[in-house]
Amino acid sequence: MSDSKKGSILIVGRQQLTELERTGRLRGTFKPEEQMMLITASNDLAQAVEGAIHIQECIPENLELKKEVFQDLDKLMNDNVILGSSTSCLLPSKLFSGLKHVKQCIVAHPVNPMYYVPLVELVPHPETHSAVMEQTYALMKDIGQSPVKLSKEIDGFVLNRIQYAIIGESWRLVHDGVLAPDDVDLVMSAGLGMRYAFMGPFETIHLNAEGLKSYCERYAVGMKRVLSSFGPVPEFSGEVLEKINEAVSQKIPPDPENLNARRQWRDSRLAAVAQLNKNMK
Repeated sequence: MSDSKKGSILIVGRQQLTELERTGRLRGTFKPEEQMMLITASNDLAQAVEGAIHIQECIPENLELKKEVFQDLDKLMNDNVILGSSTSCLLPSKLFSGLKHVKQCIVAHPVNPMYYVPLVELVPHPETHSAVMEQTYALMKDIGQSPVKLSKEIDGFVLNRIQYAIIGESWRLVHDGVLAPDDVDLVMSAGLGMRYAFMGPFETIHLNAEGLKSYCERYAVGMKRVLSSFGPVPEFSGEVLEKINEAVSQKIPPDPENLNARRQWRDSRLAAVAQLNKNMK
């Protein structure tokens, strides 16, 4: 990383922290400048991790590249450091197997943008020590995130498995001509998403009847009938892809300027939802 790129990253970080302070959403007790004094950038891996108690890898989602970095880190780690990966879908058994410090390795997958969407999925390697899970969980709680512990690795982890189920059925509804792409998005933003912003699917159905058991007694037959009618996994290509792409591109042209503007719009609303949830708690 060049000095100019490192400088640019630090400038952006300072701007973001200043904006968070201005809007009353800055975490911790330190001012932006005080927080920036704790952040450094380095091109030397050994220098970057010296004295670390937790190393969080955030490089691109490339298995071979990540494995190469983990092998380098494995040589630099002592027996007390935890190595976490931010991967969103690569299994720990693919990432960490063969490392000397495999028992100290764990996937700690945050959700973008992580400052406003606090979930972190903690996924162990089959050999990960239980203390590593507990220490990582405590660290994530301490910095204001909302960690969940997976008891074992599973393809896609949990967030993406649920997300892909929604995307898959949404795609099928467009494919079958049931609903236009814009209206599928509206079903979530003006319907399910309103509830899911502050409660999950189990609490939702618990409240939609006289408890969860009551809901299942009433609706299990219908749920099984509807679920059995779901079609095959979509190819995510062809005519339906073009139709959905046209709809979302008319709303948000897929060029950097429009996409970044919409991301800022998204982040401002996520920040407001996060603040509302915090205030209501």
